[in-house]
Amino acid sequence: MSASYERLNETPTAPAAAAALPAYGAGKGGGRIARYGEGLAALASGVLTAAAWGTEDVWGPGTASIVLYLLAYVVGGYVKAKEGLETLIAERDLDVNLLMLLAAIGAACIGYWAEGAVLIFIFSLSGALESYTMARSHRDISSLMECKPETATLVRNGEETVVPVERLEVGDIVVVRPGERIPADGVVKEGASAVNQASITGESVPVDKMPGDDVFAGTMNGQGALFVEVTQPSASTLFAKIIRMVQEAQSEKPASQRFIERFERIYARIILAATAMLIVIPPLLLGWSWSQTFYKAMVFLVVASPCALVASIMPAVLSAISNGARQGLLLKGGAYLEHLAEAKVVAFDKTGTLTEGRPVVTDLIAYGGKTEEEVLRIAASLESLSEHPLAEAVLRHAEERGIRAERPSDWTSLTGLGVQAQFEGETWRIGKPAMLDGTIGRGPAEHDIERLEGEGKTVVALYSDRGIAGVIAMRDRLRPEAKAAIARLRELGVRVAMLTGDQTRTAHAIAAEAGIDFVYAELLPQDKAERIKELQQSYGCVVMAGDGVNDAPALATATVGVAMGATGSDAALETADLVLMNDDIGHIATAVELGRRTRAVVRQNLTFAIAVIAMLIFSNFALDIALPFGVVGHEGSTILVILNGLRLLR
Repeated sequence: MSASYERLNETPTAPAAAAALPAYGAGKGGGRIARYGEGLAALASGVLTAAAWGTEDVWGPGTASIVLYLLAYVVGGYVKAKEGLETLIAERDLDVNLLMLLAAIGAACIGYWAEGAVLIFIFSLSGALESYTMARSHRDISSLMECKPETATLVRNGEETVVPVERLEVGDIVVVRPGERIPADGVVKEGASAVNQASITGESVPVDKMPGDDVFAGTMNGQGALFVEVTQPSASTLFAKIIRMVQEAQSEKPASQRFIERFERIYARIILAATAMLIVIPPLLLGWSWSQTFYKAMVFLVVASPCALVASIMPAVLSAISNGARQGLLLKGGAYLEHLAEAKVVAFDKTGTLTEGRPVVTDLIAYGGKTEEEVLRIAASLESLSEHPLAEAVLRHAEERGIRAERPSDWTSLTGLGVQAQFEGETWRIGKPAMLDGTIGRGPAEHDIERLEGEGKTVVALYSDRGIAGVIAMRDRLRPEAKAAIARLRELGVRVAMLTGDQTRTAHAIAAEAGIDFVYAELLPQDKAERIKELQQSYGCVVMAGDGVNDAPALATATVGVAMGATGSDAALETADLVLMNDDIGHIATAVELGRRTRAVVRQNLTFAIAVIAMLIFSNFALDIALPFGVVGHEGSTILVILNGLRLLR
């Protein structure tokens, strides 16, 4: 084992993850403080409150108990006080943190030290649990960051050098030994191995890689050594794009969350104004004592605060994004979950999205005494020098049937029609049936050609000076999962459309096979965008799935654009709002279901939070509940809505 390889194994990768998600640091020292500090402070506040309570029981209220209560206030309330004051000073706004602290200070001012300390303890404990649950919802995504390769073993002039991945250039050769992460997107030049691509595509089974196969940065090499030619610089790898998408998703807030945050600011002002009125009006008009009035006002300040409302949405949304990431669904923001929940139509590009993107031979018919094998051998020989996709389909079919193509002579390309060549002493042509001029009748083949074209297949004819020898029909094949994917969408009440630049007959044949509702054929890229607008006007929320550059306008126009991650173009990946990392279009239905589950959980949370706030406000005035009970009810509801949101991790 070389020294360079030993150094490579010693290079840590965790700092990259820490840098990517600084709020959830991964360092051994600072990371533990960041992760557990808030919880430890909350527990310390509880211990100090209990100690102060015990001191009161033994010696009665006095300096010792007040000092302990003050320490409980400071230790437990520091984090929330800092957040509240930062919001007040930097944004000149109020939030629930400041409301809670004002309530605790108010309780202390009228001698209710214990109640104020209990409020601080439960509020800080609730905040610590909220931070923990938010971190839990990030965990599946942040683990992706830890897969980011930091170094690569560069092979140049027979020598190996460990270099940072940022220094790799297109065309460089890197060696990836067993158990190492592949440092860059590239093509295997030598070696064979099984590569675990779960971090990119979500596939649980390793994929066999041979020379000529593509590999992705961040994936884990198996038992074989691979020599990989770099095809993308580190900043442009698929892995780097995934990280950028994840970071965007974590920072992007859905419309409902933005509304709640705006509502919180207005609501906080209303609560403060109502609290001030509760302190002043009852003693003047109802004859209440100032102490009783102030206490009720502090309970009102606690129970009316919108903590549970504010926590009803983002934990659920982040949990859903994390769940999707584990399944190879990368959402660029929580807003798109809301849109997916409302999806009424899913529109698919045909080639490369609904279909495999390459034609296959479906029918072969021989005439004039020729056998199918003879027709295929001659056709493959003529097509052996062509790079046309139809020629590749003929050659693949011949190879599958064990027929070897031979080299023709005097090969000529007939632009727009086909090819011509000398083969075995005859002049042969293969291409569009339109090449068959009036001097050579199509005879019995005429009916077959019309029938095959009517089925939406592309037909090529093989003929010589002696007449037609055979016809070969080809068609782009549906993806294996396409029918099931469309059936799932229709079960969800979602209609399915297909947008394609292909000819109408072919499009309708594919649509009939797949069970598609609407077909739009012979479209240019701008036409696809127009069809999306029409569907939006008729049905509302429209999801568009595509993989090519020509799909980018439609992806941008759709309510939610979906791109294929492994085979999609850069333009499609950058424009889309949701990326299918494993190219399984069946996951679009999964995304719609996830959006609907998220919507249901958010609605449950909002309904529950509003009901609890209303009940606690009523109980404060009708039943005279104590401040600690109000705190437990208020903060308990906050914790429950967060835990309910975490169900979406499953």
